[in-house]
Amino acid sequence: MEPREFLLELWNAAIRAVSVGDGFARHLPLHPAGRLVVVGAGKAAAAMAAAVARHYGPSVSGVVVTRESHGLREGESAGGIRTIEARHPVPDENALEAGRAVLAAVQDLSEQDLVLCLLSGGGSALLEAPLPGIAFADIQAINRALLASGAAIGEINCVRKHLSAVKGGRLAVAAWPARVVTLAVSDVPGDDPSVIASGPTVADPTTARHALGVLHRYGIELPATVAAVLNDGRLETPKPGDPKLMQTEYRLVATQADALNAAAERAEAEGYRVINRGTRIEGEARAVAEEEAKIARDCAARGERTVILGGGELTVTLSGSGAGGPNREYSLALALQLQGHPRVWALAADTDGIDGTDDGAGAIVTPDTLARAKAAGLGATAALAAHDSGGFFAALGDPLVTGPTRTNVSDFRAILVC
Repeated sequence: MEPREFLLELWNAAIRAVSVGDGFARHLPLHPAGRLVVVGAGKAAAAMAAAVARHYGPSVSGVVVTRESHGLREGESAGGIRTIEARHPVPDENALEAGRAVLAAVQDLSEQDLVLCLLSGGGSALLEAPLPGIAFADIQAINRALLASGAAIGEINCVRKHLSAVKGGRLAVAAWPARVVTLAVSDVPGDDPSVIASGPTVADPTTARHALGVLHRYGIELPATVAAVLNDGRLETPKPGDPKLMQTEYRLVATQADALNAAAERAEAEGYRVINRGTRIEGEARAVAEEEAKIARDCAARGERTVILGGGELTVTLSGSGAGGPNREYSLALALQLQGHPRVWALAADTDGIDGTDDGAGAIVTPDTLARAKAAGLGATAALAAHDSGGFFAALGDPLVTGPTRTNVSDFRAILVC
């Protein structure tokens, strides 16, 4: 099979494994004696809400928020579950509306009621409700600074939790004494429930002091009002052992490991040796590219037909004004490291279908990527320095454009040594 086509098969196998499908219903709890209220946030939220409505019928109600263009498809219905679309990765006014609506939906519930919370990647930016004393504009500015800083997702979400009235377990506290069941599609390394969508329904092991440490580490200045809230212990997030979190249950329905395992199975069926590097890979996209290029060169030197798979959440510390995202930056850095190796091809993409903020999911690297770039007058090294991987691959005709997948388990990388 032609290498480009095979890489796309691996990608499609991974996405199918983590999409909301017929198997989703097996994770749903029994209908409660009282009310069933559905809330949620993330790039899979609309697809999950539609599946919930099909399962429970017209009695279900609530509100979920998803990213723009990730909403209900033509002919699809979420019944009585309202669907809001908001921008990502910096919360906008729709995210603020969603935060208010979600908190309102879980008020005045009883022990007979059930809150079904649907979470997936992107949920933290899509659902917002500032704590008293914090301006929404300050939350937006801090989010922008963190996203440009190279901070890991766990660090970013630690800060987000301590500025929000809905994150870090506070949604579950607001729903008390109702039972809360969370169904989550994980986009974070290690699948930590307290990090997925900033853990709105679970206890928060981090503290405001941890959040201040993150902000200090990346040189992010705070308005006096935000600093005052973070230094005020009275507004700390609920911790393990909080009695208002005793009626909560958390179920993972799809993870990065599911995506990588599906791709590995497909590769092995074609006779490839698989190196599955797992889901805990974090760090600067170019540093990971350098490391994985070495693994690919070593496999090629040994004459091995190999697929190298990896997930995790790569970051980019921005210093230029180009277009792209971590997966395309990784791809460009990988091409430069490989220097046109004749046996190595690669695909790197974000499983939600959007790498960064534009409509590209990622990119494909071929043995002639650099040669074609040179012929077209494109400077690969200059593009990487300007963080313009998006423009580089678009000019070559090698971006991976899939449209919204309505799921998100973060990064997917496959290097093919053939």
